[in-house]
This record gives sequence, structure tokens and C-alpha cells, in this order.
Amino acid sequence: MDRNPSPPPPSRDEDEEAAAGGDCIGSTVYSKHWLFGVLSGLIQMVSPENAKSSSDDEEQQMELDEEMENEICRVWDMSMDEDVALFLQEFNAPDIFMGVLAKSRCPRLREICVGILGNMACFQEICVSISSDKNLGKSLYIREREMLLLTCLSQTEVASVWVERIRDNPAIYDSICFIMSSSTNVDLLVKVGEVVDKLFDLDEKLMLEWIRIGAVQALDQPQEDSEQQPVFRIVPCVLEAAKQVRSENPEGLDVYMHVLQLLTTVDEGIQAIVQCPDTGKDTWNLLFDLVCHEFCQSDDPPIILQEQKTVLASVFSVLSAICASQTEQEYLKKGKVDLPLIDSLIRVLQNIEHCQKKPENSVESNTEETKKSDLTQEDFHLKILKDISCEFLSNIFQVLTKETVTQGLKEGQLSKQKCSCAFENLLPFYSPVVEDFLKILREVDKTLAGNLEESFPSLKIQT
Repeated sequence: MDRNPSPPPPSRDEDEEAAAGGDCIGSTVYSKHWLFGVLSGLIQMVSPENAKSSSDDEEQQMELDEEMENEICRVWDMSMDEDVALFLQEFNAPDIFMGVLAKSRCPRLREICVGILGNMACFQEICVSISSDKNLGKSLYIREREMLLLTCLSQTEVASVWVERIRDNPAIYDSICFIMSSSTNVDLLVKVGEVVDKLFDLDEKLMLEWIRIGAVQALDQPQEDSEQQPVFRIVPCVLEAAKQVRSENPEGLDVYMHVLQLLTTVDEGIQAIVQCPDTGKDTWNLLFDLVCHEFCQSDDPPIILQEQKTVLASVFSVLSAICASQTEQEYLKKGKVDLPLIDSLIRVLQNIEHCQKKPENSVESNTEETKKSDLTQEDFHLKILKDISCEFLSNIFQVLTKETVTQGLKEGQLSKQKCSCAFENLLPFYSPVVEDFLKILREVDKTLAGNLEESFPSLKIQT
């Protein structure tokens, strides 16, 4: 949505009338009389007697009078106030806005009306009332529906109502998959992704149903090869949407990577990725490319990790799940992917250590309590990324061969500095993995293995 322009200041008459007190909305200085006038104007705009049929008049319907736009934008801003929102609800304003959405073809007018409804839905009592309308959404365009749906899903009291409605309407799954797989509208794709992310986070049962719907639909389709694995539609659609938003909207890419991560929290979701070779390969290639060629590169400042920590955590989590699935595919052929991933993972761990260093003297004027809260939130996300990175790195270390280690030493991915960083982060929780790696390293470079043992005495004692 475009940012609504700042509303014009109240007129002198309105100020005097509001000062009298009887015309004020709640504890505000907003005028009931003025608001009634704006809502009446909205009703007249879409009333049957004002319906137009000629092409010239239809073009006029697509535009919004500047004075009316300013007045409705003022209502948009006012609706962020709870007293105003409750008054609009009491006056049945949502029905008026829905009537406008059902009849108006003016994009700007529709945008403002959805914005007002979205502001009103931020308040629990109103959101519950709006959500009770089963016809809500039928008059909305796709992007408008996703925006309002996301607001309602964020309200704990009504989220389950919306999840149930979506579960009872299989057509929504088809609609969302179609948008993700075919739309080039980045703003729409981001909103749809946010809705899917919220739905999967709220209700695992719905996520499982959507995974299975894709499998059943694929099985119902005629196949030349009866042994061909079913295509799970939800994953290819998510991947296609991620590719579309990748370069234009980093936040949108973060959302879709988290959707993939949520899918891997259930066995069915992991199988939806790896069971079909093409889907597994597409997933791996996209995420591998992000890690090795886009995120946290060698010439990036370490602090860049603060911007990428959540999306990296999702990407590493999905890649780790694919590796742990024991699937035998060409794209997972050992030696082709291990070393670049080791290099990226160790760089991330090094940058995490840099970001976690606390400055000795702070010049911030915030209170100690506020600074502690902010640092705790940052550290929490970095800790999640560190835990996921260590688990993924340990999975790769477990399958390293002598040939791969030799190659890594030659190319620099397994230098003493990088091995030391890996050991510092993997120990003591992944001691068996580190010990097995040292056994291979002794066969390839006994001197380096000895130096690492000197740096980590606990390993020397146990081996």
C-alpha cells in the first residue's frame, strides 16, 4: 500500500464544535458529525442511482475526487484510535466499507477502505466482530484479502476461527498455490507468504493437510512411469515464490525460507522436499546458492550477519534436514557440496563471535534495563543461528572422506584457523564427531592434527 497522505487539519468550525464536548468521539476531539458526513458520502458514491454505464463514466469511477480522498484518508488515520474504531463499529461502518469494496472499482478507494478495516481489526473486540462475518473476504481482491487475513490471524482470540475456515475451504489451498507459482507481483507474493507462514506456525494440522493435498493431487494425475514419486505441490510453489522475491524483497525471502523450515519440522514435510528428485534438487540448489554466493560472503563486514541471521538460520536448518534425510541423490554427492558449505558455516560462526563481543564502554544513553533487553533479543537470535550452524557442521563432518579432507587442506577450507573455529564451537557437545574427524586428519596431515590436539587438550587425552 502507498502511505496515506497526512490528513488536513480540522476546520475552525469543527474545532469549535468539538470543544463543546457533545460532538466528540470518546475522549478524542474528533467530530461525530463530520465522520457521519464522510460515511454518508461513501454510501452515496456506490449507491445504485449513481451507478454509471458509459465508458467515460466507468473511467471516472476508477478515480477518486481529491477532496473525498483527503477526508477518507483522515478517517484512515483516525481509525488507529480505539475510541474511533469502536465508534465506527457501533455505527456499522465495516458494513459500509464492505459495501464499497463490493461495488467500487477505484483502486485508491478500495485501498483506503481495507486500510481502515485493518486498523479496526487490530483491536480485539472489533476483530472478533469482523471475524464473525462468514462472507468477509468475498468482495476483496486477493492482495486486500491477504492483508486483512494476516491482521486477523495475528489476533489470538480469532486466529482459530480463521484457520478453521481455511481448512474447510480447499479452494484456498489451490488459490494460494496458484499465486505462489505464477504471480510476478512481489508485494502480493510477500503478503501471501506471510499468511502461509502464519498459518503453518499456528496450526501444524493444516500444514500437514496441505502437504497431503498436493501428494493426493499428484497421485491422481496420469503418470507415464508408475514408479515415479508423487510431486508435492506446496514445496515447488514456495520455491517459485522465493525465487521471485529473492532479489527485490529480502524480507519476503526470509518469510519463504521460514515456511520451508516449518515444513521440515514434520517428517511429511521433509519427504515432500526429498522424495521427488526434481523438488529436492531445486530446493538444494536454491539454498546452496544463497549460502555460498549471496549471504555472509568473505568480503562482507561481519556485522552484516545481524541483517541475515534469521534467514540464514532457516536456510541452514532446511539444508541440514535434507542432509540428515539419508537420501541418495546426485546433488548430495559428497565432496561436491561439503567444502563450500564448511567454508560458509565457519565464516558464519566467526562472524557470530564478532557480533557477540560487547563493547567495553557504551556511549548509549539508554537505561541499563533497556540495553540488557535489546542485547538479549539479539543474542537469542544469534544463539539460534549458532546452534543450527553447529548441528549442520557436525552432520557434514560425519561424512567427510579422506579425499575430501585432502582437498579441503589444499583449497584452504580446512586450514588450522578454520579447524580451530570449528572445534571451539563443536566442543564439547559434538566431541565424537570432532574425534572422528581428527582420525582422518592424522592420515592426511599429522602435523596439523598434532597442533589442534595441543590447542584442545581434552581431545588429546581422549584419543
